[in-house]
Order: sequence, then structure tokens, then C-alpha cells
Amino acid sequence: MTLQSKSAFRLETTWAPATATDRLAYSLALTNLSSKAIEGFVLCVSGPARIDPAVTVEGGRLAQRLSNHSEFAPPDSFALGPHETWTVTVHGLSYPLRHWTDGATAAYLVLADGTVAPVALGPTKAIGDNAVLKRGAEIYPVPAQAPVPVSVIPWPRIVSVSGGRAVPRGLALRPKSAAAADAGAAFGDLVDSLFAVEGIVRNEAEGGLPVDLGIADGFGPEAYAIRFSADGVAVSAGTKTGLFYGLVTLGQMLRGARSHPETFFFPAEGEIRDEPALGWRGTHLDVARQFYATAEIKTFLRILAWNKLNRFHWHLYDDEGWRVEISAYPALTRIGAWRGHGLPVPPLLGSGPEPSGGYYTKAAVREVVQLAGQFGIEVVPEIDVPGHCYAMLQAIPELRDPGEIGEYFSVQGFPNNCINPARPETYLVLEKILDELIELFPFKTIHIGADEVPLGAWSGSPQALARLTELGGEGLAAAHAKRLNVVTNTHGADEIDGSGAAVLQAEFLKRIQSFLASRGCITGGWQEAAHGNVIDKQKSYLCGWRTVEASAALAGEGYAMVVCPGQVYYLDMANSPAWSEPGAAWAGWSDPEKLYGFDPVEGWTDKQKTKLLGVQACIWSEPMTDRAVFDRLVFPRISALAETGWTQPEKKSWERFKALAGLMPVLYGAAWRP
Repeated sequence: MTLQSKSAFRLETTWAPATATDRLAYSLALTNLSSKAIEGFVLCVSGPARIDPAVTVEGGRLAQRLSNHSEFAPPDSFALGPHETWTVTVHGLSYPLRHWTDGATAAYLVLADGTVAPVALGPTKAIGDNAVLKRGAEIYPVPAQAPVPVSVIPWPRIVSVSGGRAVPRGLALRPKSAAAADAGAAFGDLVDSLFAVEGIVRNEAEGGLPVDLGIADGFGPEAYAIRFSADGVAVSAGTKTGLFYGLVTLGQMLRGARSHPETFFFPAEGEIRDEPALGWRGTHLDVARQFYATAEIKTFLRILAWNKLNRFHWHLYDDEGWRVEISAYPALTRIGAWRGHGLPVPPLLGSGPEPSGGYYTKAAVREVVQLAGQFGIEVVPEIDVPGHCYAMLQAIPELRDPGEIGEYFSVQGFPNNCINPARPETYLVLEKILDELIELFPFKTIHIGADEVPLGAWSGSPQALARLTELGGEGLAAAHAKRLNVVTNTHGADEIDGSGAAVLQAEFLKRIQSFLASRGCITGGWQEAAHGNVIDKQKSYLCGWRTVEASAALAGEGYAMVVCPGQVYYLDMANSPAWSEPGAAWAGWSDPEKLYGFDPVEGWTDKQKTKLLGVQACIWSEPMTDRAVFDRLVFPRISALAETGWTQPEKKSWERFKALAGLMPVLYGAAWRP
């Protein structure tokens, strides 16, 4: 591939919502800025929007399509002259564009001689909508008068403090045990990284307020108490993690009183006693669709710790990329970690023609796990199987039945993207991969995905159909074979339970879960892992992503549940229905207030609530090619989720939260300014 260094072409994309007389229309207008005509070229674009093969194209043709990577060719013998514009208009998208990040986020040309030319590209515009496009976190201003005198998120269980004292210059930590010293060191690392110039931890010679740290009896594993007196401050807890959380509370109070002394004070006397409402307070991050460097992951973990979140669900693999080093199969990272023009995985979701992507070495993973452990965060790795396996199949093609015919498509538009449960090679490969992951992640909880297996999965595989005949009879196998070339159009719309695909998936999941249990591990899965009701409920948990009602039903069946419904807790969903907001919309939208007020167990019975592990925000990265978009979508919603996980429901207050949220850090520091 030869890549020209300077863009001689510009692409403008527009979205026309349907009217009484016009259909939905997605237009791509390519302008030749050079002094030479071009012909025999192909325009390649990618972004969250997927161009279905069945669309109607005016002005050209859809030459090739894989998921959200589309290639458009002009009519035969067409030449695009200097300063001329060629327009392609697409009608009939199965899913309309709803936000400015839905459109193309990368573009390039493949010229007649095979060279690649860059194309300048701006955000997709919606006809009739001229609102300023929003990037960066919405920073709520701290009011002159707040509903509470101290600044803490998530809000503690008991706050009984009074009598503001002179705001300390910093905190001088005085640990009384090795565990207390570890907690103090972790807190020092945290604040020195997040707030480098503020000097939150400093010794008494530099004006630090003495803070005694001690381990005591009578506390839960994450509980703590803070006592304020004229002599200083004492933090007590039963564990290192409890002491660490007490210091986070103290650090937040200091920052609030220091930066807004007219609004908040630092207590002279009184007490705070605190413990979390829920044991699982998680955040999922998808690093397959967009790659985040180790340094970004570490900073993100520090922000999670500042919010007292204690689970990091690391989504290390999906169709678009494999992100973790596996010694037994170097092809997974050599091939599966990179996207680009001419590579087995093409440019997707805004990645350009040049090779892009990356993966985490085992050394990097150990650094992340070690840092997370300092902050009381357990890391749960996910490799999503048996579906969502396009990149894996490019790297290890022997996981496909060599006799397979035809195609089925996932909701994301990937053909034949499921590893085959009927092949012995599947289990040999996965068990080696899982053994290496278990060695890297001491929490001994491995998430295996199990979501969105297409209805037609393996319907063209003779091996799978033969196994299905053994499991369910010739009638089930014959019915499944008829599902060849089935296209899955929407998330969760094609319910596979009871189908041939579900029977094969259930056998696969039972075997993988049994293997993980033999290694002493808990198996995590999305709620589809319940298909067939075959996994051991005592050694597994499910992430309920569709609705609260679906999670409640699974809890009633005895599954341990982490609640993360897409309508509210998927942080890739936009903050509002407005075109000017970035993000996705297939599950709806959820602004910070809606997320904050959401009850994750509304309508659950007391028996169902006994199976609740906790809550989790999910950060899917499809729209986040721009890191300012990440900040816009994640903050302050992640803090709102943290308060649902920690604060007792009766103690929650949106007005209080809104007054304090502006003090919380964001990952990239991008703030929304109209």
C-alpha cells in the first residue's frame, strides 16, 4: 500500500431524515481538489453507520461491504475532474442515522493504480439541523450555596460533621500498620497522578494535617469511619481497601473546600461512617472497537477509584480486534490486533487505511492488574465467544468448518463470525487461551461473552449440523439448515433460545464453563449465556443488558446478576435525542439525571434481590474515535452510576449530586464549551 501524504480530496456527508415526499437519504459528496482528473477509483468509508447490501445507491454502486466498512465505485468510465464533485446517495438503511457520530468517521480512496489517497472528512451534517456539535464532558458549575457543606461523591451513609476549620494545605498520613501504609501509598499514587500540582499528600513540615490510619474490628470489607477533632483526623477500617476509600472521601472534601471555600468547609469535628450499598460497582470498557493505550487504562482506573468503583470489566476482544498477548497463538495479535487497507481486518469504525490498533503485552496486563489491586479494583477480562469472533477467525482459520457453505450475518454485519462448537479444535484453542488469561488475572473471574449469536449461526456447517442431529434430532438440524443466509438486523431482535443455534451454543457454554470451574474460576457472561439453562449457577454470573425485567426474571431462575441495561447504563448511548449529541441510539438515550434516578431493581421481589451482585456501566467504543466524545459520553454519568452502586437509595439526591459533580475528574480533560 502506498499512501499519499497530503489530502487532495474532501468528503462531505449529509443525512436527510424522511419527509412526506422523500425517503431517508445518506449522501456522500467527494470533491477532487487536485489539478488532475481521476477514474477507476473506489471510495472507502467507515463509521458506526452500516450500509446494508440491500440498499439502493444512486450515482454509483456498493462494491464491497464488511460491517461498517463500505466501498463505493462510480459508474463505469466515470472521471472526476479537477474541482468537480461526485455524489453517492444511499437509500434504505435498516437503521437511520440519529447523531452526528453515526456517519462516516474515516475515508480514503483506492486509485486505479492501487495506491491509497487520504480524504479529508468532517462530521456528518443533518439537513435542517445547524446546532453546534457537542464534544467534551458537560461540567456542572459548583453553586455558591450547595445542599450539603462537604463535597463527596458517592455520598456516604452517615455524615455528621460541623464547625469548619482552616482548610489544610494537605494531608500528612500517619499509618499504624503495614496495611495502613499500603493504603496511604495507594492514595498518594492516586492523587499525585490525578491532581499532580495540588499537593494533597504532604508531610507536617509542609503544613499537612495529621491523619492517623488504623485497622480496627467491626467493619465490613469496604467500610470505613473518619473522625474529625482539634488534633487532626483519624481514619479507621477493617481492611486496606476500607482505609483507602476513607482517604478518597477525605481527599474529595479537601479539594472541595480548597477550590470552593465559599460553598464547602473542611470539618473541625464530627464523624463520617460509610459502607457501600452494593458489592459489585463496575465499569466495562470496550478496547476492541477503539484501542486505548496502557497509560490511558491506568488513568481510567484511577478515575474509577476516585469514584469508589471496584470492578473493571476489560472487554479485550470482539469482531474488530484482539487486544491481549497470547503466547500459544501469536497470530491473534499479529493479525487480529490490527486493522488497515489490505489487511485481514479492514479499516473499521473510523480507523484509516494505514495499519492501526494495538494490543496489551502480558507485562502491560500485569501492570494494570497490579495498579487496580492497589485501589481495591478487581479486573475481569472478557473474550467474547462463540459469537463476535471475526478477528479470531482471521487469525486462526482452523476454527472454521472447512466444509461450511453460505453465509449468516451478525447484527454488526460480520459474516460467519462464530467459532464452531462442533470442532474439537475450538476447545483445544480456547482452553490454551483461557489458561493464559487465568494466569494473568488473579480475580479468577473470566467473562466469556456469549451474546448476540446470530440465529443462522453454523447453519451451513456440516460438522455443526451433524452434531445438532445428535443433540436434537434430524428435524432440528434440518430446520436449522434452512436458516442459511439469515441476516440479524437489530440488537437482541432475533431471539435464538430453543433454536438450533441455541442448542449448539448451550453445549459450547457448558463445556467452557466446566473447564473454567475446573481451574477454580467463576464464569461471567452476558444474559444470553442463560440459553439452555446449562451453566452452573453457583459458579457463574450474568450481565443483564436488555431490560430490568429480563434481569429480574433471570434472578428468579437463580442466576447471580449484574444489572447493566442498555437503555440507561450503556454509556455509548447519547445524552439526548438531539443530532448535536454524539453517541449511539439503538437502545435509546440517557442523560446524567435519568441515569442517576434509575432504579436497577424496580419491580424485583425480595427473593430476586438476593441474587443481585450490583450494577455496571458499559462503555462500548464504536462512536469514540474522538477522545473528546469519550469525555462527553462517560462523564459525569460514570459518577452517577457510582452513586447508585454505593449510596443508600434513600440518601440519593440529584440536586446534591449535580452541585458536586463538577469537582470530579474526567479522563481527557475535555470540557463542553458552546
